[in-house]
Amino acid sequence: MSGRRSILPRLAAGTYSAASRILSLAESVQQYVGEFRDLAKRPRSFLTQVLNLGCIVFSALMLWKGLMVVTKSESPVVVVLSGSMEPGLQRGDILFLTLFGEPFKPGDVVVFQIEGRDIPIVHRLLNVHEKPDGTLSMLTKGDNNQVDDRGLYAARQLFLSKKEIMGRAQAYLPYVGMVTIWLNDYPWLKYVLIGSMGFFVIIGRE
Repeated sequence: MSGRRSILPRLAAGTYSAASRILSLAESVQQYVGEFRDLAKRPRSFLTQVLNLGCIVFSALMLWKGLMVVTKSESPVVVVLSGSMEPGLQRGDILFLTLFGEPFKPGDVVVFQIEGRDIPIVHRLLNVHEKPDGTLSMLTKGDNNQVDDRGLYAARQLFLSKKEIMGRAQAYLPYVGMVTIWLNDYPWLKYVLIGSMGFFVIIGRE
């Protein structure tokens, strides 16, 4: 009995703490909704905040386009989505790509996309063959895979060409891209996050 009695105060304290947090969250939501309603009653201020949101989105797009120009890569930042490059690259790592004119060589980590496939692949160049006319034939393989990538290519395709290479990895940030993976795994979370960001920008909260 003494053991149970000692647990009761802790349970009561935990219940009170949880109820307090829920109440605090409800008050915050009510406050934000009230601020949004007040803002909606002032059309000029509301329009200004919507324009601010548009400017943020436009600035992000321009930054992305600028990175594409500087790196010469159509996708200068990508997320590692699988464990095929472990242990060197982990799922959720962010890669920074470039596509400059330097020649490709075996050992380079590249990102390529097969025509008709939505998701690009991050693997290492296993072989690079240059024909007399200068065209390249490249074979890739994941560090953690037992066989090369011919099974991932299009039907009857034995090698990659340069046009299928999106970029060469120059640097990476570990695990930062896990947010992107979570958003892809749980689409509803993506809409909640985007909607919340837009809402707070409109009501003028940081």
